Amino acid sequence: MPHSFALALPTAYKLSGMPLASLFLVVPSLTFSVPDLRAQIAKLAFGFLILVIGLAALALFSFRRKTRDLTLLSLGIAAVLYGVRLFPRESIIQSIFHISKPLIKHIDLWITCLILTPFLIFFLQVVPLELGRTLVRWALYLQPIFLVLAITRDLLGLSANLAQGINRIFVFTLIGSLVTNLPWFRPKPSRKPLSREYRILISGLLIFGAFVVYGNLADLKLVPGANIEPIGFLIFLAFLGYLAAHRTFANEEHLRAINKELQIANQIQASILPRAVPRLAGLEIVARYVPMSAVAGDFYDFLVVDDRRVGVLIADVTGHGVPAALIASMLKVAFVGQTAHAEDPARVLAGLNRALCGKFEEHFVTAAYVFIDLDKFVLRYAEAGHPPLLLAPRTNAHGRDSESREVEANGLMLGLFPEATYSFVEIPLDAGDRVLLFTDGILEAMNSTREEFGKSRLKKFLAASSSSAAHLADTLLLELRRWSGAEAKRAHDDDITLLVLDFHPSP
Repeated sequence: MPHSFALALPTAYKLSGMPLASLFLVVPSLTFSVPDLRAQIAKLAFGFLILVIGLAALALFSFRRKTRDLTLLSLGIAAVLYGVRLFPRESIIQSIFHISKPLIKHIDLWITCLILTPFLIFFLQVVPLELGRTLVRWALYLQPIFLVLAITRDLLGLSANLAQGINRIFVFTLIGSLVTNLPWFRPKPSRKPLSREYRILISGLLIFGAFVVYGNLADLKLVPGANIEPIGFLIFLAFLGYLAAHRTFANEEHLRAINKELQIANQIQASILPRAVPRLAGLEIVARYVPMSAVAGDFYDFLVVDDRRVGVLIADVTGHGVPAALIASMLKVAFVGQTAHAEDPARVLAGLNRALCGKFEEHFVTAAYVFIDLDKFVLRYAEAGHPPLLLAPRTNAHGRDSESREVEANGLMLGLFPEATYSFVEIPLDAGDRVLLFTDGILEAMNSTREEFGKSRLKKFLAASSSSAAHLADTLLLELRRWSGAEAKRAHDDDITLLVLDFHPSP
């Protein structure tokens, strides 16, 4: 006669008139035979192993979130749910933790209805054809609705058979969507080889399906042996784990390649910016360039005619990143070709516009060009949809003589209309005057309440400053960092370029 173990448990309080009263019933005394105890311990070991694998997948996802691949996350959640569901099914756990049979049925139903969601998310990442992805996507949209209805019905004490039946329909839909992607179910012209990922997915699913079928037949006593579905799920999990890990590491390798390319693009972009500002007697130029990302769309350059005349261009390409940087490179080439008429800002902008038109569709360029003649002590200025130039008069003992003023001579943005025309204004200068050229990243810098730095603050800041051009540029950038929260590791919302031109008395 086999050895047996008995566990006696206290009687539960009787609750009536409540749909969930049965949840609080405690399991009566149970007796376990040694073979039954061994079988349960083996199942619990499998459940624990599956749970550990799920937690490991979640931990790996948390450490490698830069890849933004949901396969690890969804796999981890599915494994944890499956492992948790296995524990209360065993009578030894029910006895130790005083879990009632009705409560087990509720937990089992809820997890069964919920576990399909992470699987659907996983399959959505790896199903190759749009037909299969569409079916999985629709199942994913309907799953939350079904989950809420199933749990609501269960809490009201209604039969769980309907929920179980609908859940099987979801499962069959998922399997059908995967099967339709197999080559022999597709028209001959579209029978392309399956991807390696999809072959792994189908292989694991077929193996798990075989274990599920065998387990159901064993429960019905149609085949000898016990239900060994957890072994099949563990094998299936190994297939999915390999697939998720392969995708994660492949994505990281791809990200490393992209970062390497961005570093090269950053070096190339740095090479198109001036290595140093021109040095002319009577004129001090200070430039500051703060890209939002590794590569940016802001640009500035100079056309030095001689030691008394110089042209200054500042430009801003719409958008960010590599596309904007490529257009900035095109602008560099086009600007070099304007040397012959550097003294005429209107012709410079018109020439740039003609050179850029037709080269891109979704972008345009704002720009401002200043030509400075130190012999005549005048400044000629033209714009193309760019923020206006700010002119601050000479300083006295108390700061600037008056508040800085805006100078506008605006035309259409570059790159949109080939026949666009531009005009310029000529401004007489005084010794001690200061000119500010900038991109809209300064004006549009936002604080935590989404308030922009704005033109009025910039004008007040410029009027109040009597320090050197370099000090002004540095303190203004610090103020923008404080305003936008960049000091708290919050990135700027846009690229920032700043040019400060100080005019000194002639030697």
